[in-house]
Amino acid sequence: QLQLVESGGGLVQPGGSLRLSCEISGGSLDGYAFAWFRQAPGTERVGLASFTYDAAKDYTDSLKGRFRISSNVAKRTVFLQIDSLKPEDTGLYYCAAEEAGVGWLDAANYDIWGRGTQVTVSS
Repeated sequence: QLQLVESGGGLVQPGGSLRLSCEISGGSLDGYAFAWFRQAPGTERVGLASFTYDAAKDYTDSLKGRFRISSNVAKRTVFLQIDSLKPEDTGLYYCAAEEAGVGWLDAANYDIWGRGTQVTVSS
């Protein structure tokens, strides 16, 4: 299995941007699906963006246009670019992976998780 480590979070003003990174170790990336999730205190973990083993992407409709998922296979890294940040984007952002390659935005499909990186949007 893979191991995932997120980074790039921090405190940012509304309207700002962040690029989160998920560094991958432990084996080949081939065949895996990857996704980003977010969890705020007292809420469920929700899917934000994903791509399948064959690079098909999916986004939560309300976030599409502000969130972009991408990867650099050579550097073994998955990214989440977030633009026009809003206070409601605040939360702990997780990277996740699953071997079947078709996890989409359902957290129950994923069994490999990073520890998360905190994003706080505040003026």
